[in-house]
Amino acid sequence: MLRRLYDWTMSLAARKSAEAWLAIIAFVESSVFLIPADVLFLPMGLARPERLWRYAVVATVASVLGGIAGWYLGHYAFEAIAKPVLAFYGKLHAFEEMRASVGYETLLLLLVTSGLAHLPPIKVVTILSGAANINLGLFIISAILARGARFFFLAWLLRRYGEPIRHFIEKQLGLIAGIGAALLIALYAAYRYIA
Repeated sequence: MLRRLYDWTMSLAARKSAEAWLAIIAFVESSVFLIPADVLFLPMGLARPERLWRYAVVATVASVLGGIAGWYLGHYAFEAIAKPVLAFYGKLHAFEEMRASVGYETLLLLLVTSGLAHLPPIKVVTILSGAANINLGLFIISAILARGARFFFLAWLLRRYGEPIRHFIEKQLGLIAGIGAALLIALYAAYRYIA
């Protein structure tokens, strides 16, 4: 099932409506969808490198709006909508564990790491942010910074290195972003321990 979903998402990059699909996938990825917008962003950027910055703006704005929708799901419709969505993706148990163990500051840190590296999945953190009543303004600023950094960094990589970087991004960027997110968490933990 995941492979078919991935292949379908990749096929959208060849369509004239690719930019609209990028916005839709970036939006729903942040609240309910399993496949990251990167799988559409990369082939679109390679096909039309002159539009990379525009695609980065579209993906960032749509992703932040999707995050806001996830926040609202967690805040106002957790039992009716968010819980079944999380259960469908097998993320409900992880969500409940995080909900019981993370505080306000840690949740903001997770919002940044999930926005940058999908650690944990962004949809889990956006819904959790709403359920935990994270300030919506602070949530939006964090989402803009994290998601914007991700899409603009991808755009920069594609502009600078083109097609050769595609395979590296598809295979290794998640690992590198994960290491960066882990370092960010370690720095935060060290700061909390020292302070």
